[in-house]
Amino acid sequence: MPFYCGWRSPGCAGGATRVGVAIAATTRVSHSLNTGLRPRLAYRGNGPGFRIRSTPGYAIRRLWPRDGLCFNPAMSTPSPAPANAFRRVALIGRHGSPGIAEPLSALAAFLTARGHSVVLDADTAQFMPVHGYPTAARDALGTQVDVAIVIGGDGTMLSVARELARFGVPLIGINQGRLGFLTDIPLAHTEAALAAIFAGRNVEERRTMLSVQVNHVEGPPDAAFALNDVVLSRGTMGGMVDIAVEIDGSFVYAMRADGLIVATPTGSTAYALSAQGPIVHPQVPALLLVPVAPHALSNRPIAVSDSVAITITVLKGKGAIVHADSQAHFPVSDGDRIAIRRAPYAVRLLHPADHDHFAMLRQKLHWGETPEQLGPTG
Repeated sequence: MPFYCGWRSPGCAGGATRVGVAIAATTRVSHSLNTGLRPRLAYRGNGPGFRIRSTPGYAIRRLWPRDGLCFNPAMSTPSPAPANAFRRVALIGRHGSPGIAEPLSALAAFLTARGHSVVLDADTAQFMPVHGYPTAARDALGTQVDVAIVIGGDGTMLSVARELARFGVPLIGINQGRLGFLTDIPLAHTEAALAAIFAGRNVEERRTMLSVQVNHVEGPPDAAFALNDVVLSRGTMGGMVDIAVEIDGSFVYAMRADGLIVATPTGSTAYALSAQGPIVHPQVPALLLVPVAPHALSNRPIAVSDSVAITITVLKGKGAIVHADSQAHFPVSDGDRIAIRRAPYAVRLLHPADHDHFAMLRQKLHWGETPEQLGPTG
């Protein structure tokens, strides 16, 4: 007969937490609840094994019995955020975007009418004044709000994500740009989508970020974070760059190319995509190394675990530059070493409950549409 077993304990490795699930006794089998990527739940016991009941959308995978039931929060699919979690809301707009003041003002009024406390990003308020609301600098918003709404394009979201990720503030993207892979809610659907999200009908994603440190032969190091990618690119002189790549201290290859992209799954639909890199689902724990116009056609994109440390050494590259999300830029010289690894925190994105990553790709990339459908109408 099934019974419920629940407890919490620091006895699980890797920061995991012991939890309770409904289980049914069997004789010899032990299973784990798994997404297909990394184990999420595993019963471990010294006595008879147990079969953990599957949850819709998950698969069952066999494990050796040990002792305890452990949950790895780093790999969890977060539960919908409760409605009362969003009392304080930050509004951040795309600087210089024409016509953004009106929707920003309307959104502030909508949130206030619902009982939320609205705080405007100071830079947003300076360029697009919306009167009657307190303001805060970007680096102070993280401690003053429960959620941030970003109105603009993916570039705006990249900038905000790098600054607020360390505070664990979830982000909601309202698209006023072009593609909108990150800012996925159409401006016309803003109020309906936000009402549902704030009522608890939402889905949360945690997106991997990169940490990059440029160690110069001369001078102090430079450092930045990136949500999309870190790119080593040739400079304005027009010549290729010669580089050497190491992963976890092991030499991988030397390459001559226009550059090298190190991308997260989020960045796999950005610059890496135009360089023939693969599209990677956001929850796959991987990093991509995508060459840009390599001299040798055998230099192909590769995917590696997101737990590795990647080091790129500039062998020859006059005028070469390192870019983080195309928003932070560091010139490099021969002998400089670029160290890239997964950042210590992730970006939290909130979507409407019906958000579907592949449906979004179909829409943004026009999958399945014929040339006649894409072309101009006569």
